[in-house]
Amino acid sequence: MMMVVLMNDSKVNRLAQIKNFLAETAEIEFHKKSQKEAYAWIEETLSRFHYVILSKKEKGLIRRYLMKVTGYSRAQLTRHIKQYRRTGQVRVKEYDRHKFEKKYTNQDIKLLAKTAQLHDSPNGAALKKNLECMAREYGKEDYLNISHISVSHIYHLKKKVSYLRSGSFYHKTHQGKGKAIGVRCKPQPQGRPGYLRVDTLHQGDQEKQKGVYHINTVDEVTQWEVIAAAEKINEEYLLPLLEKIITTYPFRIINFHADNGSEYIN
Repeated sequence: MMMVVLMNDSKVNRLAQIKNFLAETAEIEFHKKSQKEAYAWIEETLSRFHYVILSKKEKGLIRRYLMKVTGYSRAQLTRHIKQYRRTGQVRVKEYDRHKFEKKYTNQDIKLLAKTAQLHDSPNGAALKKNLECMAREYGKEDYLNISHISVSHIYHLKKKVSYLRSGSFYHKTHQGKGKAIGVRCKPQPQGRPGYLRVDTLHQGDQEKQKGVYHINTVDEVTQWEVIAAAEKINEEYLLPLLEKIITTYPFRIINFHADNGSEYIN
């Protein structure tokens, strides 16, 4: 037989009554109604029978009574009684969740977004160099904190709402009449490796010599990064380079996300 408690046993105030109760309900199984009510009832019962001054045998009888009605194990009940002896109460322990200090403020994220926009949205490694340059070479104190960010964390902060609202990173494109040759959508790796993000950064020209293009690829989940360089960003140079980059990764590549980079279409 099964019964839902908690019951009103305020008239049970003698140990003999408890002994009879345990004998008469041997085949009955009790289940507590709620944890809060069970704790309150345990506290009230321990207080009513003056548990702390009872003999060892009498304490054992009270323990059996509490275990029978609440369904708690001997170990659980021992913890509750220990709490009662120490504080005079049996209470649910509140969970004190540890909160890590926020390292980068909204102002830092806005600086990150502003720097990325001014430098035409470079990859994480290049963006970190720009932040360090602002802090060290130009002495911008407001860049000191964000300049210590890791490359992987840059990609994490780029997903923040405060980052996306700080600049014009997404532009609506007009749908052409031709057939779509690329699907633009956010990668959905769901914890699986093989979803690459790719960025292109031009090194810049020097003494009338055309600089190379740095191709930076980062796996969305593992943050595995492969960087290569190409003389030009057309099919002739990019195709063999991308094939080498993809074969370098130790897992199968499923998705290739280029942030609307026209050089990667097709």
